[in-house]
Amino acid sequence: MSTLQLVLAQINSLVGDIPGNTHQVIEITRRAYHELGADLVTFPELTLCGYSPEDLLLRPSMQIRIDAALDQLKAAELPCAIVVGYPRLRDGYLFNMAGVIAEGELIAEYAKQKLPNYQVFDEKRYFKPGVSPCVVDIKGIPVALSVCEDIWYPEPIQQAVDAGAKLVLNINASPFHRGKAQQRLELLSRQAKAAGVAIAYVNWCGGQDELVFDGGSIVVDTEGGVSVRAEECREQLLPVSVSLQGNGLTVLPGEVASPLCELASVYQALVLGVRDYVNKNDFNGVVLGLSGGIDSALTLAIAVDALGKDRVEAVMMPFRYTSDLSKNDAADQAERMGVHYREISIEPIFDAFMGSLAEEFSGCARDTTEENLQARSRGVLLMAISNKKGSMVLTTGNKSEMAVGYATLYGDMVGGFNALKDVPKILVFELARYRNTCSEVIPETVITRPPSAELAPDQVDSDSLPPYEVLDEILDLYVDHDHSAEEIIRRGFRRKDVERVVSLVGRNEYKRRQAAIGVRISERGFGRDRRYPITNGWKLGD
Repeated sequence: MSTLQLVLAQINSLVGDIPGNTHQVIEITRRAYHELGADLVTFPELTLCGYSPEDLLLRPSMQIRIDAALDQLKAAELPCAIVVGYPRLRDGYLFNMAGVIAEGELIAEYAKQKLPNYQVFDEKRYFKPGVSPCVVDIKGIPVALSVCEDIWYPEPIQQAVDAGAKLVLNINASPFHRGKAQQRLELLSRQAKAAGVAIAYVNWCGGQDELVFDGGSIVVDTEGGVSVRAEECREQLLPVSVSLQGNGLTVLPGEVASPLCELASVYQALVLGVRDYVNKNDFNGVVLGLSGGIDSALTLAIAVDALGKDRVEAVMMPFRYTSDLSKNDAADQAERMGVHYREISIEPIFDAFMGSLAEEFSGCARDTTEENLQARSRGVLLMAISNKKGSMVLTTGNKSEMAVGYATLYGDMVGGFNALKDVPKILVFELARYRNTCSEVIPETVITRPPSAELAPDQVDSDSLPPYEVLDEILDLYVDHDHSAEEIIRRGFRRKDVERVVSLVGRNEYKRRQAAIGVRISERGFGRDRRYPITNGWKLGD
């Protein structure tokens, strides 16, 4: 009987930091060997350069640095074998590669066959697909290599099985979206059972710009049953024992983490995305405008959970239309969360702007210009604090608002990152209630009161938008699922509402193009997922 002690390294690395990532591989391999008795440590997709390196892959020095990293790994006297991912230039083409290093040698390489080119993926821009399986004997067990998208198709797995594989190692950089963990589990179980092979799936765990890689590494046996599973949104070394007797492979049961509920998984992904964006870009912390509303309240909770209270500053910037309830709720939440908090009135700033513009505005009626000046006064204050203290401005607009342009350029849209950019308004409320089940940090009145920008007397969001329950359903159908206006109307929505929403989505593309990036939690976030021209003549109902 042959036995293999496999360790899946669910790690968080930094894109472009090839020396740092290489050092991490060496240190984790040694730890896995000494603490867990590893025979083989498997790392995620493109471990050495990080995922996704985007056009860094086109830099002439990329291959020089990767070759140096591979030489360093070969010379490191690693105590056990490793599988590691990296880009590799061969015969003038770049491949997304998985390699096996053992006893100081690169003993096998596999080129990813299925290159995703949809949603956030753009791999055909950079890589050429491989065509052949790679099966290597490790401790007497025939192990096949595969990379991420390969596991979604039967052909690469069947190739590996035909080449004698009993265990398929699948290294991943698989980004999070709602429901992704269950989707992966069902896929892996189906593929393993169909091919009669065990699959070990290892995933990145960390944030990279708008993407969050949620971990959830898993091993399924030849019947598709879960043998071990890592936690979500946390770095972890996951050990699993595999044995081969005769022609039968056995995966011994091990640690099986419970999956997070959907709200918990989304919340943890938001926290991870904020933490890594701030830390990997070397900001001291964050500052945000705390208005007393639901969006900034949830953003504050996420920021504190991501960075700790000492690295978060909240600023209430009241105006004559700001209610006492808003001011009290903001102060209450800041106290509950223990963050640095201050109140700075925008009244004198707004009055100075209006004084300077008095002649320019002479004879003009008041309109949204004055409302936008309030938001822009707040933006100036936040950016000044950011510049002076080295804290990034965390902006607070949600997906519903960004879709219809219910935000002010250079006002409440200023900032470096937006935790809620892909979070619809109704989900904002659900996440706020979920966070309060952990500890009640968001005042109940923030959750229950009607949403309002408070830029005019007695203003509420429903004055200019359909109710969020309706708005979010229309946006889901139009933005996330590409239904036409007429299709949505046929589903029972009022023509007036649908045509207004669709029109707003179309004419506010220019705003979204200038918005801060933010955590992606859906399969169709604004940004890399959805790329529409600003200038176009597309007809409304199409």
